[in-house]
Amino acid sequence: MLIYFGILLVGAFLLQGLLGLHQINSFSRTFHHLRILAPVAIGKKPKKFRSGTLILIAVNSQGTILEAQMMKGVTIFATFKEIKSLKNQNLAEVAASYSTLREFDKLTRACILDAYKNFINYRTKQLAPSEFDSSIKIWSLPMVEKAKSIFYKLTMARRHKQMND
Repeated sequence: MLIYFGILLVGAFLLQGLLGLHQINSFSRTFHHLRILAPVAIGKKPKKFRSGTLILIAVNSQGTILEAQMMKGVTIFATFKEIKSLKNQNLAEVAASYSTLREFDKLTRACILDAYKNFINYRTKQLAPSEFDSSIKIWSLPMVEKAKSIFYKLTMARRHKQMND
C-alpha cells in the first residue's frame, strides 16, 4: 500500500514538473513574440497561496505600449491573455493615472507599476544584469532540487542499512 502511495506521489510530482515546463515554454514564446515588437517591461507579483500575476509589456522608445500580455492564476494551467485596454497608451501616463489603474484589480495594478519601475530602470541603465537574465537553469528548479534531495536520502538510507546488516 505504501509503495502505491509513493508511486502516485512521484507521478504527481513529475506531472507537475512537466506542466511547469510547459508554462515556462509559454512564457518564452510570449516574451519572444513581444520582444520582436519592442523592449519588454516585465512586472510581477508572485503569491504562494493566492493568484500570482505576471505582466509583459512591449514598450517602444517613446514609452508607448505596443502590446501587453498578462498571466494570472494559482495553478500551472494559467495562460497569457492580451490586455487590449493598455494598447497604444503611454506607460508613464498609465502608471501615473489613478483612474486608469482603478480599472484593474490590485494584483494587476501592482504588476503594471512594477513593469513601469523596471522600464524606468532599463531606460536609466540602472537595471542590474542579473535582473535582465532570462536564461532558465533547469537543474536549479525546485522540482529538480527536491528530486535530488529524495534521491540522496534514499541512497544514504540504503547505505546505512547495508552497513548495519
